[in-house]
Amino acid sequence: MPDTAGAVAEAEAVLAGRLASALDTRTTGRPVLLLVEGAAGTGKSRLVDRLGKAVAGSVRRTVPGEPPTGDGPVLLVVEDVHRAPAADTARLRALLADPPARLACVLSYRPEELAEPGLVLGPGTEFPAALTVVRHVLGPLGVPDVHRMAADALGADRCTAGLAAALHHACGGVAQTVADLLDLLAASCPVTGRPHPGDLDRLGVPPRLAALTLRRAATVPEEHRRIVFAAAVLDEPATSRDLAAVAGLSGRAGPDGLSAALRAAVLEERGDGRYGFGSPLAAAAVRRSVTGPVREVLHRRAARLLAGRQPVPWERVAGHRRACGDERGWLRAVERAARQFEDAGEQQRAVGLLESALATGPVPERARSRLAMLLARSAVVGLRSDETLKVLRHIVADPGLPPAVRGEIRLDLGLLLCNQTGEVTEGRDELARAVDDLAGRPVPLARALSALAMPYGPDASFAENVLWIEQAVSFAEESGDPVVQAAVAANRVSVLLNSGDPAAWPLIERLPRDSDLVGCRQQTARGLCNAADAVVWLGRYEKARALLAEGVALAARSGAAYAEQTGRGCALVLDWATGQWSGLADRCRAFVAEAGDMPYLASDARMVLGLLCLARGEWADTLHHLTGPGAADLDTGPVPISATVSGALIRLALAHDDVGAAAEAAAAWRRLRAKEIWAWAAELAPWAVEAALRAGDALEAGAMAEEFAAGLAGHDAPSADAALEWTRGVLAEHTGKRTEAVACYERSAAAYRSLARPYHAALTAASAARCALAQGEDGGSAVAALTDCAAAFDALGATWDAARTRADLRLHRPTGERRPPGRPRYGDVLSPREAEVAELAAAGMSNREIAATLHLSPRTVEQHIARALQKTGVHSRQQLARVLGPAPD
Repeated sequence: MPDTAGAVAEAEAVLAGRLASALDTRTTGRPVLLLVEGAAGTGKSRLVDRLGKAVAGSVRRTVPGEPPTGDGPVLLVVEDVHRAPAADTARLRALLADPPARLACVLSYRPEELAEPGLVLGPGTEFPAALTVVRHVLGPLGVPDVHRMAADALGADRCTAGLAAALHHACGGVAQTVADLLDLLAASCPVTGRPHPGDLDRLGVPPRLAALTLRRAATVPEEHRRIVFAAAVLDEPATSRDLAAVAGLSGRAGPDGLSAALRAAVLEERGDGRYGFGSPLAAAAVRRSVTGPVREVLHRRAARLLAGRQPVPWERVAGHRRACGDERGWLRAVERAARQFEDAGEQQRAVGLLESALATGPVPERARSRLAMLLARSAVVGLRSDETLKVLRHIVADPGLPPAVRGEIRLDLGLLLCNQTGEVTEGRDELARAVDDLAGRPVPLARALSALAMPYGPDASFAENVLWIEQAVSFAEESGDPVVQAAVAANRVSVLLNSGDPAAWPLIERLPRDSDLVGCRQQTARGLCNAADAVVWLGRYEKARALLAEGVALAARSGAAYAEQTGRGCALVLDWATGQWSGLADRCRAFVAEAGDMPYLASDARMVLGLLCLARGEWADTLHHLTGPGAADLDTGPVPISATVSGALIRLALAHDDVGAAAEAAAAWRRLRAKEIWAWAAELAPWAVEAALRAGDALEAGAMAEEFAAGLAGHDAPSADAALEWTRGVLAEHTGKRTEAVACYERSAAAYRSLARPYHAALTAASAARCALAQGEDGGSAVAALTDCAAAFDALGATWDAARTRADLRLHRPTGERRPPGRPRYGDVLSPREAEVAELAAAGMSNREIAATLHLSPRTVEQHIARALQKTGVHSRQQLARVLGPAPD
């Protein structure tokens, strides 16, 4: 946000300096007149009060009162000069005509309420040459200022940018109205809740603003008041001719009425020959005061006026037709407005309009079907709306709905359930039913088959996904519809890429990025973001970044809100994979909060949070992010995420010597075997094989490794290739083939380094060094490698991995290296071991877990923690975490 508060403070300081200079007895300063001008509610009194407190000298405040006499320095403050009786303004004119030395006079007023426009002190206003005159105009607040006010009133965590923008629009930036509306909002919203921009609509008009606006409207002569009512109904800056047309005034009656409204300050000039209220809330206050029959006539005229424009603002026409009771005209306008928004890539606006229409009482059947299909089509591109889901579920349950219409609505309902709400099983069931309903209709049938072909779900094998996408391509070609062809082409890229099929790359280049059709651009944006996601799982990170940059930008330009969000979620996984961990946890938490109740969308961020916590040894948080409320279901969620989450859970269980590790590994492996996309085993295979080996099932472990290798043959999946070497290293190490294990781990580490995956490179390099030391090889290079790995983990903030690696280093101190005799003295400073133990304790690990990680006894761990608490002066592990500071993200 721009520092507008700083600029305001600086301007006030300059004004205070001018006043102080005039009052300073050590100088021969000239008398000063400060004119503080501002419309009602812009903060004149608050400014004058601050200036008075900032300036030394005697202060006389009046509204207005007797001008001062005497020779001393005097600050004269007269507020609301526009209300001053003629006698008072005459005395002020006389004083300022021959101002005494060391006079600082501050006059505040509303320019719209001056008896003579522009003349502060009436017709005789004149300022002599001896007087320095400064005019300071207070205008509406900007959005950053409103945001700051809202954050102060509600709390920074409860004030979104969207809420601030809505407040600014509703209040026209008038400070007093903003403050009044915030009071109403704070009183009506739970302290723990986050207000939504839509909450402002139910608050009504603040009483202070309503009284001011209606008082001014009442001063307009009755014969001219219809122009005020017309402006209230139009609720936007309008020309004199448009206002007269809606008011039903002809000849001079229109301009005369507008002049009367401007003199009464109920309307104001809004630039470019247009006139209106200062804010939508002021217009609402007048609109509600108009009797129903009169209001209906005005809305009918407004609808007729707007329908004659090009292009027609159909959303506003719909609002006016509904307000005057023209139901058929309203529904026609709603449909046209929704199509208008759809063509412009503004699906979220279409969704809101259509939801409102379908939820407003009974709608004729034919209109309801058309509106429902529009709603479903728009909602798929946008973000989650439970109201949309409710409406669509109700409509598809109608037995009287034609099968073809039901099929189209069911198709989009299925997509919404799969994507926006994460109810994948129900969603794919709806898609399958839609295929049956849509027989003989190539356009929606291609879409339905293409959606079923997306390979992330666990309900179908990859072979089935391929069959469906081939059928979808055939129907799309038959349809001749370019948008459907773009949608199917985008999904075909995903199907091929996720399996590591090189044939996908030329197809990416053919996606219609520059199509004249917004639907084609939206489908291309979705395809690019999905391709980036697939490429991240493969391990082609530079290509993923390029695809993300292009896809997210195109999604933002074309209104594909859901695709844009999926791209942003994919970027978090990419940052985790490539070691861009600084600030990553905060970015993930912000994304989860933004995704709200869309678990499928938030699954990437939750997974990354869990993986980061695992690397730090924060066990409870690891489980919360990976398996807690809102986490992806391992049996129904996206298979690559399920596989990665299972790998993390297996690793966590292995760290605790939990026998459940083998069961988790077996379940995860069954899911992958059913899916047949082995590139997705990259984050699972090493841990699953280790779990089987530690459970004593070397035969199963060997079979897993062979199946993994066979599944990767002929596929471009460098991340999985590196993981395969890692998996082979685990198998060799646990079956006594340490020389082979070292070679496998080193090949894996080299592959990860070439992929720019520092965390995985360090994990596998540490394993190679550990195996080398265990078989008695020359320890110098292995110890150096372990030292480098510990440093790499430290740089990433992988506290647990760093501690484990340093523990391995201590177990394998090189021959001939001896610690100096006696215990090292660290005084009140934590020793390296104490700091290590304290870090893990602060992360939430138990004494037993720390002991297992660092190869210490629980009793020794207990002693180290006691000394750490004593040296840091805290009394608990939670306080220890605050003293040690946050772990690097």
